Amino acid sequence: QVQLVESGGGLVQPGGSLRLSCAASGSIFRIKTMGWYRRAPGKGRELVASITASLYTNYADAVKGRFTISRDNAENAVYLQMNSLKPEDTAVYYCNTYPPSSAYWGQGTQVTVSS
Repeated sequence: QVQLVESGGGLVQPGGSLRLSCAASGSIFRIKTMGWYRRAPGKGRELVASITASLYTNYADAVKGRFTISRDNAENAVYLQMNSLKPEDTAVYYCNTYPPSSAYWGQGTQVTVSS
């Protein structure tokens, strides 16, 4: 079964950093554009960053200069390095293809930025 599993979330103070990981169970994801998404309390899910198979990246304006998306196709993994975290980054973070597929939504990983 093809699936995506997120990890690496936690509680961090404003200005801190976290690195999220997304483990893909199928090699099909190596040729896919992948994305990190988030859903903040009371809001809809939004795209945070995406990365193509050829490593072209794109970021939401709210995270530009603070977040970095990367991937390791040999490990079937996608990462999100988050620096200079702000309270408004608090959300559940998910990885999926871009555009997203309903078949691949996982449980996500909670990121809470609070002092």
